[in-house]
Amino acid sequence: MSQDNEHKHSDHGDHRGGHGGDTPLIQPQKQSFFGSLWSSFLAGVVVVAPIGITIWLFYLLFTGPMAKLDAFVKRTLPVGDTTLEKVLQVLPGVGVLVAFIVLVILGALAKNFVGRSFIRAGERLIESVPVVRNVFGFFKNVFETALRQSDRSFKEVALVEYPRKNAWVMAFVVGETKGEVMAKLDDQGDALTSIFIPTVPNPTSGFLLFVPRSDLRILRMSVEEAAKVVFSLGLVVPEYTDGAAAAAKLEEMAASAAEKEPLRKRLFKSWKD
Repeated sequence: MSQDNEHKHSDHGDHRGGHGGDTPLIQPQKQSFFGSLWSSFLAGVVVVAPIGITIWLFYLLFTGPMAKLDAFVKRTLPVGDTTLEKVLQVLPGVGVLVAFIVLVILGALAKNFVGRSFIRAGERLIESVPVVRNVFGFFKNVFETALRQSDRSFKEVALVEYPRKNAWVMAFVVGETKGEVMAKLDDQGDALTSIFIPTVPNPTSGFLLFVPRSDLRILRMSVEEAAKVVFSLGLVVPEYTDGAAAAAKLEEMAASAAEKEPLRKRLFKSWKD
């Protein structure tokens, strides 16, 4: 009787094996030729589009504004019969280089007391003209705001609980809170930090918060990487490797390599065989 049961069980196992009992019940649908072609096309677009757009933008920059600046500066340079002057007129990019050097010199003078005095005198002269002063004041404010390097620039990326407990958002650390805000909130007992919480996917708007430094969880990713996370709605996340996990993996690889027979012994063993 037991032999009959064993025979039935073996037949049942053979029957399951013939029908692929170990294979998944839902087989993945094979992609058609046109579907595979379209998928390959999209993959090619992802590879080529960023490179092509970058090259195109730099081409427009160098053939448009940069070329005009180069030609303008060359026209202002003295023209003579010497070899150096001829080379300066023919060699491309010399005008841009000269403009760069002039801007560096003006910037260095702007940091000097004497240079600042001349610059202020020129600005007062421009601001005395009724219509020109409005245009000049607008662009001056724009460039000073955009190019000013101070403690208000983003330094770090952090996580903070907002707008409720156990709900975390990504924030950009502006710096230490100062001025009247810090004076009014000195009863908090901890140094306050100014943070900016951007809205997604438009990081140009957001919320400015003043929170204790201890409430922040600082991330190792850079500001640029965090901006990519915000722009992509969290789809693009920079790679992260935990130090403990990496060390454990290295130890595992070293242990597996130690267990294996040395290459010299394996080669001699195969040669002897």
